[in-house]
Amino acid sequence: MDSAPDRAHRAELAQQCVKCGLCLPHCPTYGLAQMESESPRGRIALMAALAESPSLSGPFPHLDSCLGCQRCEAACPADVQYRTLLQLTRSAVPPALGLQERFMLWLLAHKPVLNSGLRLYRIVYSLLPRAWQILPKPDANGSDYSPDRADVAIFSGCVADVYEAGLRQHLLRLLNACGIQACIPAQQVCCGQAAAHAGKAQQARHLAATNRIVFIGYRKVLLLASGCSQALKESLGDSAQDAGDFLLSHSDALKFRSAGGLRVALHQPCTASDNGKSSAYLALLKRIPDLHIRLLPDRGCCGAAGLQQFSHAEQAAKLRQPILDAVAAESTDVLLSQNIGCRWHLANGSTVSVQHPLEFMAQFLHDT
Repeated sequence: MDSAPDRAHRAELAQQCVKCGLCLPHCPTYGLAQMESESPRGRIALMAALAESPSLSGPFPHLDSCLGCQRCEAACPADVQYRTLLQLTRSAVPPALGLQERFMLWLLAHKPVLNSGLRLYRIVYSLLPRAWQILPKPDANGSDYSPDRADVAIFSGCVADVYEAGLRQHLLRLLNACGIQACIPAQQVCCGQAAAHAGKAQQARHLAATNRIVFIGYRKVLLLASGCSQALKESLGDSAQDAGDFLLSHSDALKFRSAGGLRVALHQPCTASDNGKSSAYLALLKRIPDLHIRLLPDRGCCGAAGLQQFSHAEQAAKLRQPILDAVAAESTDVLLSQNIGCRWHLANGSTVSVQHPLEFMAQFLHDT
């Protein structure tokens, strides 16, 4: 229920905006539309109006089209808490989701059903019409194999439970080469980021509470998708860490054979943009001999943004295109991205192989 105190809190957050406009050049949707209503400043004005006048009725497409990339928040001189304001507003005024998006959110909260559905999807993929092949075909990677218990755990999330089983095995190899044992606990669930982004605050809280119980007692919980980072760090605290950051801090033991002159492009998702050019993945890739690495220009957001690539497909494709053009211009052999949603979205528009950086690195690991 959208109570008076909740509305007052949202109004207070919105009032922090001084309307300077310094956020506008950093907003991907404003860059596309060049409309005030598609800018952070315009959206904050709308969210303030919704807080002060709860009788306003939707839909509110300009609010729904926000990617939640937080580029505006990083550029804001007034320290407006845009992400908090957006999530609180969407919790009170949920985005207008279609049947497909609502069904996906339900699946994310019911992991056994999701996993069964993805395994069936893999079997029937080649029989489906192209319009129904909305996700890449999952690889037949089998199941996770890991020790029953260790003090380092690997987060498998929701869709990645099936899609990244092979990647998690590559991570285990890399960790073993560093002398570190890790396990993949059962019963873990989605991080809740997609639910929070869609205004499903209660669902997000339930998922976070489940993961807190599952990961009690682990020194570190390593995540492979940058899109899960913020939600996991909020629910698990300092124990949650990106797998690349963790590996880099133990990487002296890693030895790699020559890549033979391969050319890779490294895409940094907006969910990992705080790392900038000092990205742990960039540092790790530089340890591979004879590998040509290009860090792609920062485009703000590839357009994937969780379920946005499905609910706002046209916008997502326009935001993706400059990245694909940059990849094509460099005759890239492999495109690397650390977020699963970004990899799906980029792969659906490109013929270049798209991989997680650790999946790529593991094939050149010099086992001793």
